[in-house]
Amino acid sequence: MSRVQLALRVPDLDASVAFSSKLFGTEPAKLRDGYANFAITEPPLKLVLIEGTADEATRLDHLGVEVETTDAVHAATTRLGEAGLATAEENDTTCCYALQDKVWVHGPGQEAWEVYVVKADADNLTKQQNSTCCATPADATVKEPAVAGGCC
Repeated sequence: MSRVQLALRVPDLDASVAFSSKLFGTEPAKLRDGYANFAITEPPLKLVLIEGTADEATRLDHLGVEVETTDAVHAATTRLGEAGLATAEENDTTCCYALQDKVWVHGPGQEAWEVYVVKADADNLTKQQNSTCCATPADATVKEPAVAGGCC
């Protein structure tokens, strides 16, 4: 089953976990230091909460689509590239307490989207060098997408 991912950077992880548990009627699927995620069945959603700083409001960190296989990630990479989008692949990357294969693209407003598969659990958050994953505003690198065609 594929599902959309919404990753939020939150100022108070404990309060956000408590709120999300009440809102969706479920407990986190993964709760670690500075990180929580919910695997919500209805509506199908992967909600990720990443601890930010206490002085900032909750904000969008990134968006994604979780898929079931590495082949699905590769198919998305091909499809996105053929559509004229600049892609950045990460294979066997440790991110958000998981070993993943993924591809990143950026929307016209520079919002980061990932298509990814979780291959295994990992023991740490680990933001790998040159990865968009778990990036703070200071170390997030924004790449210009190559967009085919125009928009009104």
